[in-house]
Amino acid sequence: MSDVAAIEQFVQKHQQLKQEIAKVIVGQDAVIDQILLSVFSGGHALLVGVPGLAKTLMVNTIAQTLGLKFNRIQFTPDLMPSDILGSEILDENRAFQFIKGPVFANIILADEINRTPPKTQAALLEAMQERSVTISGHRYQLDLPYFVLATQNPIEQEGTYPLPEAQLDRFMFAIELGYPTFQEEVDVVKRTTSDIKTSVNALFNAQEIVNIQELIRRIPVADNVIEYAVNLVAKTRPENPKAPERIQQYIDWGAGPRASQNLILAAKTHAAVQGKFSPDIENVQAVAQGILGHRIVKNYKAEAERITKAQLIKELF
Repeated sequence: MSDVAAIEQFVQKHQQLKQEIAKVIVGQDAVIDQILLSVFSGGHALLVGVPGLAKTLMVNTIAQTLGLKFNRIQFTPDLMPSDILGSEILDENRAFQFIKGPVFANIILADEINRTPPKTQAALLEAMQERSVTISGHRYQLDLPYFVLATQNPIEQEGTYPLPEAQLDRFMFAIELGYPTFQEEVDVVKRTTSDIKTSVNALFNAQEIVNIQELIRRIPVADNVIEYAVNLVAKTRPENPKAPERIQQYIDWGAGPRASQNLILAAKTHAAVQGKFSPDIENVQAVAQGILGHRIVKNYKAEAERITKAQLIKELF
């Protein structure tokens, strides 16, 4: 199949996928779009939202419709790296045998990742970046596709360990999950307080998703679009002479080169979903908020004046 035909088929299946997910999840279209962009781009996502907004149900439903194995890990202060990666035990023949941990799946939900100490948070780093884990000097490859969706509760900060910038940078998207509208909440209550059970169908399998990720990488990008993305990221750095005045005034640290890479990858996927065979500047702008927001660090003045990252990123356009 040619790449053009493959993209046209992907557009149709992506629409069917959204319809399938909507059987279970009410609203949250923008959130689902960004999660799917992450999956098909081969990235990871960080979901920030208050409890009770169906984050686990959303990820489980997406995993089912994609035909992927899903594991949920509840992060707690006493969680150890071996609890998520696995460990070696002595079997009955006095030989060491490796027992795989929950990190060995296609989609991992790292629930409340900021509740566990940095040592355990860092255990996910190799899995996210290298798609492998190293235990006692032995390297174990993870099954592809591999996608980590971590959640954070923005309210409770006591007893939490904020993710370091280096780990935040590993997430392609940081997605803010808001409250549903009145009508959406009415629909949620109707669905969840009756005995009606909805099942979803798997529209993809693991190999098809890997093929789509490879297809996305083959999509050509014009030089002016790449230069626009790199320039956009460079303007988030306050020491850059081209940075807008408010960036220099309110930002301590800007985004690094991984942001430029993710902007182009996500723009390619965003274009493919729309049936376009190459991304343009509008596709880059469409994905910029979710990619840049968690990679820039505001200063005290911005906090005091209640300047949001979203406002500052909009000014870059």
